[in-house]
Amino acid sequence: MTTFGRLSDLDDDALRAAYTPPRLPWLRLNFVATVDGAAEGGDGTSDSINNAADNRVFHLLRDLADIVVVGAGTVRAEGYRPNAKPLVVVTRSGELPPTLLEGDTSQLYLATGSQAPGLEKARSVLGDRVLVLGSEGPDPVALRRALEDAGFVSLLCEGGPHLAADLLAAGLVDELCSTVVPMLVGGSHARIAEGAPLDVPHGVPLELHALLESDSTLLARWFVASRG
Repeated sequence: MTTFGRLSDLDDDALRAAYTPPRLPWLRLNFVATVDGAAEGGDGTSDSINNAADNRVFHLLRDLADIVVVGAGTVRAEGYRPNAKPLVVVTRSGELPPTLLEGDTSQLYLATGSQAPGLEKARSVLGDRVLVLGSEGPDPVALRRALEDAGFVSLLCEGGPHLAADLLAAGLVDELCSTVVPMLVGGSHARIAEGAPLDVPHGVPLELHALLESDSTLLARWFVASRG
């Protein structure tokens, strides 16, 4: 059954209930995009296209998650910094983005491969919170398994587009939370999934689970049809 409504009609408890995963473990992606499909604005970040409605759901999804999964490129572009929520950075190089070292790193994890040039330096900072999950780069299947084995069963991936595509291609994603803002930006910008085509020729089928509206912003929960 698909739920439709206005975001403003839901208080915090109702919104939390509307976005609670139907089961655990659960892996969701969360992205904002413009009507013409750009996942970033002219400054190369999502900050220039998101809005108050998107921010409200963004923070709720973080609160519901056990851990946030994010690619190192997105960490650098968006200027992520340490916070109380556990965060795992996915990186082929094994290098820790500098902004994540500006404070408490006790909730920081890094997923990489055994051949990563930055592996030993990362281990000197994070110890056993460095997850070696492959050779040249972290394997997505091994990543989800390792996080679940560590007790993280509500997983939230905030990007970037290449990591999202890798997770989708591996059949690991249960849900896409998408915000479409009433804006056109034109030009050439990243989409929410970038890389090789997904499951040619049919793509990844989705089922609409919920759709909320706020001043022409559309916030949707899409379940991956084969997993939701």
